[in-house]
Parts: sequence; C-alpha cells; structure tokens
Amino acid sequence: MPPVLYIVIPCYNEQEVLPITAPQFLGKLKQLIRERKISDLSRILFVDDGSKDKTWEIITRLSAEDIHFTGIQQSRNRGHQNAVLAGLMEARDLCDITISIDCDGQDDINAMDEMVDCYLDGCQIVYGVRKSRDTDTFFKRTTALGFYKVLNMFGVESVCNHADYRLVSSQALQAFAGFKEVNLFLRGMFPLVGFKSTSVYYDRRERLAGKSHYPLPKMINLAIDGITSLSVKPLRMITVMGLMVAFISFIGVIWSFVQALRGMTVAGWASMTCIICFVSGVQLVGIGVLGEYIGKIYLEVKQRPRYIISQRTGSLVEKNNTDQSSETGAV
Repeated sequence: MPPVLYIVIPCYNEQEVLPITAPQFLGKLKQLIRERKISDLSRILFVDDGSKDKTWEIITRLSAEDIHFTGIQQSRNRGHQNAVLAGLMEARDLCDITISIDCDGQDDINAMDEMVDCYLDGCQIVYGVRKSRDTDTFFKRTTALGFYKVLNMFGVESVCNHADYRLVSSQALQAFAGFKEVNLFLRGMFPLVGFKSTSVYYDRRERLAGKSHYPLPKMINLAIDGITSLSVKPLRMITVMGLMVAFISFIGVIWSFVQALRGMTVAGWASMTCIICFVSGVQLVGIGVLGEYIGKIYLEVKQRPRYIISQRTGSLVEKNNTDQSSETGAV
C-alpha cells in the first residue's frame, strides 16, 4: 500500500502568496497520488502561525473546497520553528511520511518526487539542499554561507544550504518527539535523531509574492539559538580565553616586578588603560555568553508548551473530536 504523505506548510501573513502556491501544492500531491507513490489519504497541512491578515480565512476556504487541504491555527505567533514543529507533531500519527516546506514557492516542489523515492528506498530523513545561491544578493549569499560556517565551527551538526525543506518518516518523528527543547533549531536537531538519511538537491527560485519574513536580525537570532541550544563550545572558549588572559597577566606581573627591581618603572596611563579595557572587554563577553545560556536554561525549566492549537479544519477536526471522545470515555 502506498504511504500516506502529509505536506506541512507553515504560514505567517501569507495572504498574497498562498492563493498562488496552494494550487501548485495540490497539483503535486495529486500527481504523486496518480503515480501511486502515495496514498489518496495524503493531505496538505497548513499551519497558521498567528497571522494578522486573511491567511486563516484562505486556509479555511481551501479546506472546504478540497478534502486534500486541511489546516491548524496557533493561538498566537510563536515563530517559524514552532509552527513547523506543530504541524509535524499534528501529522505524525496520521501519516507514514511528512514533507515540510515553506509556502512562498521558492523551494522546488518537484524535488518531492525524489524525496519520496528515497523514502521508498529505505531513507527515513531526506534533506532538501540548495544547489547554489546564484539568485541571492551578494550580502545574502555571504551572510548565509557564514551562518553555516559559524554553526559548524561551534560543533552544531547541520547540512549546509538546507533550511526546513525535508522529508521525515513517522518512525523518525516518533523518536524526535522525545526531544523536549523549548528553544528550537530544527535543522540542527534532526541530524541528532539518526536513522538512514540522504540529501536531494534543487534550484531555489525567487519568492512568488509577498515579502520575506526572515530578515537579517532573525537570521542572527536563529544562529544564536542554534549555537547555544546545541553546543557548549562557547562556554569552553570563555575558559580558554580566561586562561590566555591569566597567562598574559602573569607574564605582565613578572615583568612589572623585574622592572621595579631594576628601578626602571615609569607611571604610564596608556598601558594601564589598555590593560583595563582589554580585561574588562573579555569579562563582559564572558558574562554575555553565560547570560545567554542561563536564559536558555530559564526558558527550558519552565516547560511551557511549544505550541497551542486554537482551531482545526477539515479531517483534523474529526480526528480531534474522536481523540477527545476517547479520552472522555477512558476517564
């Protein structure tokens, strides 16, 4: 029997692009169904991440027009990573495989064919990887490549030029559900799950409509979250830096003592100022990094929910009602 596929699509203020890309996703889904690569029970799951425009209205209308569309709405905006997680966790018990993809039309949906083929060949996770960044501006291309280099330098396992376009089997999702982090960096977490994996390469296009919701500040925050959530190397770097400063200071103390014995000491404002500024700067950097980790610990120990679903459409409404009835009966 062909596997059931759920295409998970996070959406935030996408009223301009969603009417364009939704038919494309549906066309791809039905093509895979006709080719008997996936079951007719497969669905397209939109995740509205607390949009302020008409995104949820469009999702509701699409679900009413075609059974293959369904959707969930978060109670408020929680960020792209949480929206993807919400969709994956919602779909994991309903399907055999999921494919997460953004709704802006930049990722090539034709790569799904090869992703499904890789799954049928035994891969549990298939990463969608960009062939090149020729369509990016020089600034975007440079910062993006620097982003992945920094992650690798700090020991974060990640696939270069892979964002959140990936196929994940239900088996891998069940294992991934055991990761309880509040600070999410999915592209660095899935490699930790293990299982057989591979990559599919594709060309990325320009956004079909609307504007990007991932400017440079968000990319920087994502990099910081990825590093501090998955690596302790910055803390070790502080230790090494502290040892270096201590060693230099020890040499300075010996030099000062020798100069004093020789009677060659001269009061120097500049040298003292430089030393104070250097040591103070190192201390502030160290405190900042420690504070970042303490902040992560603070959020983790609260164990707040990573997503809250306020509404569902299509088949997910029936599924949720059935689950609630079962829980009531069990009580």
